Amino acid sequence: MQINEHGHVIDIPEVVTREHQLEYHHRPKGIGDHIAHGLVKFAAFFADAFFANRYGHRAVVLETVAAVPGMVGGMMQHFRSLRHLEQDRGWIHVLLSEAENERMHLMVFTRIARPTMFERLIIVAAQMVFGLSYFLIYVLSTRTAHRLAGYLEEEAIESYTSYLKGVAAGTHKNVPAPDFAIHYWSLSPDARLYDVIVATRQDEMMHRDINHGLADKLRQHQ
Repeated sequence: MQINEHGHVIDIPEVVTREHQLEYHHRPKGIGDHIAHGLVKFAAFFADAFFANRYGHRAVVLETVAAVPGMVGGMMQHFRSLRHLEQDRGWIHVLLSEAENERMHLMVFTRIARPTMFERLIIVAAQMVFGLSYFLIYVLSTRTAHRLAGYLEEEAIESYTSYLKGVAAGTHKNVPAPDFAIHYWSLSPDARLYDVIVATRQDEMMHRDINHGLADKLRQHQ
């Protein structure tokens, strides 16, 4: 256990600071893991059918959903800390930072792929349905909720990898990176879409490892 500069107890996986590997899949263990994995694969099937290779538009919708787990998790850990009158183990900051990072991804990709009116309706519906569903899952099984978030990030990584291949092959134009993205990731002034996707995917790899790590830690304490 460690204490950070604000006096908060740190009890989060070491995956926060380690180097994150591109190729990683957590094999489901137990009913909760299988449920989480199945739900993500079920949603991914419909996303694949609707968006096909329109990865820019897929990223916009994906990031609106991906920003939910961190916010819900951070809020629930905040309330838990208040109820139990104890330190948050560093979870609140990590989870809220994840939510903010995913929101910034959304802001970046809305400048690259303008969502249609129908896609905006999908965003509203998906946010409402997934937000409520994830909240209920978090209440019933925090470990399953973090595992689901980890699997969601695995799908995001696969999607961004396919997007990169499309850009490299010329299927998608390698347009200049938005100034907003260059500033956020401290990219070079001549950065392109390819660089933005690489930076985004790196973030998703970290979120994947953190959520799987938190789920593993909760499993150990059961």
